[in-house]
Amino acid sequence: MKKTTLIFGLSALIISCNQAVKQQEGTEDSTEIPVEVNEVKTEKENSSTEFNIEDLAFSTADIGDFPFINLPEGLEADQGAIQRKFDVCFFPIQGIMTPFEGKLYKANISAVRGEEYSQRYFEKSMEDYMLSVGAVKVFDGEITKEEYDRYNKQDPNKGGSGDIGYWNQNIKFFIIRSKDKGNIYIQWTSNNAGGKLNIVQEEAFKQTITKVTADEIVKDLSEKGKSILYINFDVDQSTITTDGKEVVTQIAEALQKDKNVVIAIEGHTDNTGNAVHNKKLSNDRANSVLNALIADGIDKTRLSAIGFGSEKPLVDNNSDENKAKNRRVELVKK
Repeated sequence: MKKTTLIFGLSALIISCNQAVKQQEGTEDSTEIPVEVNEVKTEKENSSTEFNIEDLAFSTADIGDFPFINLPEGLEADQGAIQRKFDVCFFPIQGIMTPFEGKLYKANISAVRGEEYSQRYFEKSMEDYMLSVGAVKVFDGEITKEEYDRYNKQDPNKGGSGDIGYWNQNIKFFIIRSKDKGNIYIQWTSNNAGGKLNIVQEEAFKQTITKVTADEIVKDLSEKGKSILYINFDVDQSTITTDGKEVVTQIAEALQKDKNVVIAIEGHTDNTGNAVHNKKLSNDRANSVLNALIADGIDKTRLSAIGFGSEKPLVDNNSDENKAKNRRVELVKK
């Protein structure tokens, strides 16, 4: 009986020790997994700060002039391609759509008439050429829908020609660093129907707006017989804004310098909207300027006002930039 009791006691002790060892081993295993996961997570977090364009080597290739790409034989840019001296375009840096500014080219690419479009032909032509001129591939993949939702309203060219940056597009993005041409960003996407191409030659913004002065107005009236001015009004109204009143003050000073000059104030709009409405609006704005000048002490017999709407554009109304040029007030010497 004593032997039986001893055997049972030893067995219980052995079983208890084994369980303790297993529990200890299980505890050690359970603590190893989160350590490994945290290490991986930290590496991913750190990778978001790793990209630095200064790390990319300069290309020594002769890449020509902007937009730097002659399309592959048999392919062409569709009508409506965007080419601007300064604009913004978004490119994927580690999956984050990042804005770069400078000279911009955006186009839809298709086969010339009589040919069939080949996705593989376009993509291989582009990639082989990029590598041949020392470009570096920065991204090849898709962005997330969350990333698209985050950035898309910041892109002023969304929906236009060559629009790239949707979550279901495979985007290939290369950078060329050139000591002569600066940083050049090139991305494209393609399917079996056609391609899209974006190019930016990075440049800093240069301010070209200068304050209108009375001396400049006098000079224009004397040498050219007219002075073209951009006076700000409330949107779709004839009320002159605070900035606009500063321009009117300079007009008044110019007319005080030469008290013999007589001018016609002509209002002009772009071709957006109803033509009858635009003509009335331009006439109302010209008369607002006339009345403001009278309030500044200019004899009303030296002034007349008329609105032409969109009848006399300076340039074609084929872009936002040109439409802005057409929304003007002209002082015409009589």
